[in-house]
Amino acid sequence: MLAYVLFGVSLGFASAVQPGPLTAYVISRALTTGWRRALPMACAPLLSDGPIAAVALVVLGSIPADFVHLLRLAGGAVVLVLAAQAAHAWRRADAAGAPKAPASRGLLAAAAVNLLNPGVYLGWSLVLGPLVLKGWRESPSRGVAAVASFYATMVLTLGALVLVFHSARRLGPRVNRAMIGLSAVALAAFGVYQIGMGIGGR
Repeated sequence: MLAYVLFGVSLGFASAVQPGPLTAYVISRALTTGWRRALPMACAPLLSDGPIAAVALVVLGSIPADFVHLLRLAGGAVVLVLAAQAAHAWRRADAAGAPKAPASRGLLAAAAVNLLNPGVYLGWSLVLGPLVLKGWRESPSRGVAAVASFYATMVLTLGALVLVFHSARRLGPRVNRAMIGLSAVALAAFGVYQIGMGIGGR
C-alpha cells in the first residue's frame, strides 16, 4: 500500500510543478486575479481527468496516434487564446500593478486546457493507468490509494503555486507586470509547441 501512495505522491507533485499549459495558466491567473479567484483552478484536474481516465483504462496503451495529434492542435489553439488574454492583462496593468483581467470561466478554462492536453492521456495510458490496474488487481484499496494520493498531491501543489505567485505580486507593480508578461510568453510557447507537434505528427 505504501509503495502505491508514494508513487502517487511523487507523480502528482511532478505533474503539478513541471512546465505545462495548465501550470502556466494557473500561475497566470494567480498573478492577474489574485489567489481567491485562482485557487479553485487547482481543482481543474478533478473535473477533466475522469473521462480521460475512463478512456485510458478501457483502451490502455492503444490510443490512436491521430487522436493525440488532433488533441495537440486543439489544445494548442486553446492555450494560444489564453496567452492572448494574459498578454491583454499585461498591457492593461495599471500603475498600481493591478491588472484588469476578467476572472469568469477560470475553472472551466483550466479544465479545458487539461482536457486538451495529450500529456494527460499519455500519462494515464503509460504510467498511472498501468499502476492503478496493477494495484487494483492486488487489492482495490491499493488502486484507490494510488489515484487518491496522485490527485491530492497535484491539487495541493497547484494550490501552493497559486499562493506563492500571488505573494510575488507584493514585490511591486513592475515585477508583477513582468511576471504576467512572462506567463503570457510561456502560454504562447506551449501553444505553439503543441500545434507544431500536432502538425508534425510526433
